[in-house]
Amino acid sequence: MSNRAESFLVGLIGDGVMPSLTPLMHEREGDRQGLRYLYRPIDLGEIGVPAAAIGDLLKAAFRLGFNGLNITHPCKQLVLNHLDEVSPDALKLGAVNTVVIRDGRFIGHNTDSSGFGAALSSGLPDAKLTRVVQLGAGGAGSAVAYALLMAGTQTLDLVDMDTMRCAERAVELSGLFPDRTITARTTAELPRLMPLADGLVHCTPTGMAAHPGTPLEPSVLESRHWVADIVYRPIETELVREAKAKGCDVLDGGRMAVGQAADSFRIFTGLEADAERMRAHFLELVAAEGVTV
Repeated sequence: MSNRAESFLVGLIGDGVMPSLTPLMHEREGDRQGLRYLYRPIDLGEIGVPAAAIGDLLKAAFRLGFNGLNITHPCKQLVLNHLDEVSPDALKLGAVNTVVIRDGRFIGHNTDSSGFGAALSSGLPDAKLTRVVQLGAGGAGSAVAYALLMAGTQTLDLVDMDTMRCAERAVELSGLFPDRTITARTTAELPRLMPLADGLVHCTPTGMAAHPGTPLEPSVLESRHWVADIVYRPIETELVREAKAKGCDVLDGGRMAVGQAADSFRIFTGLEADAERMRAHFLELVAAEGVTV
């Protein structure tokens, strides 16, 4: 457990991270817990440093007294080669998004998976998870799929336009969960898959401000389905709106964003974050951007 008199300096390394809401969420939670807590975005594009220099950035952070770093695109896999220790979940996922710097050592974690798991349990506590359709099998999708399987999903149907990536992800996850059924599917199969599914998780960029639209035809949704989206800008995506209109229980992408932040705050400080308080602040920040909540 960390001393409350201690100060914390943490950061976020990635490309295009200046608009991130994570620094503000961390700093507000630090204030509420009586900590001296400073969180700085380190944007690769802004400082003119390539992703391949992530090892040098870690060393620089250590020399400058940072307590830890969040890591995002395009460094989540690259950073693995520069760590002294990696948590079991992060090792299985082959990606790290949180690095704590302790006694000169770099220790990697993955809060993408745990963040979605926390979002699912808090936002959809009664959701039936036996069979789930997941749209998107990229980096974030891998973490979400792992979280679903850890939460008890027995059959996971992965759907991705990149059929090779989808098939590879299904094989990887089947190796980690040999007692489950994990399949690689195409979007053309959705009308056949959704009647068999309990819920749907969306893990592609569709629905973001720069990529408007819905990732599937809303007519395949039924009121008995639950629907989770990991897109949070806007927080009420077209998919979330359509699902609500159908009478579905929904999980907005903000829950995962807050879950990730709360987990990394705990890893950095040793103190439990108040996730509901962080969510309230997150919703304030999104509303201030003029995006529909």
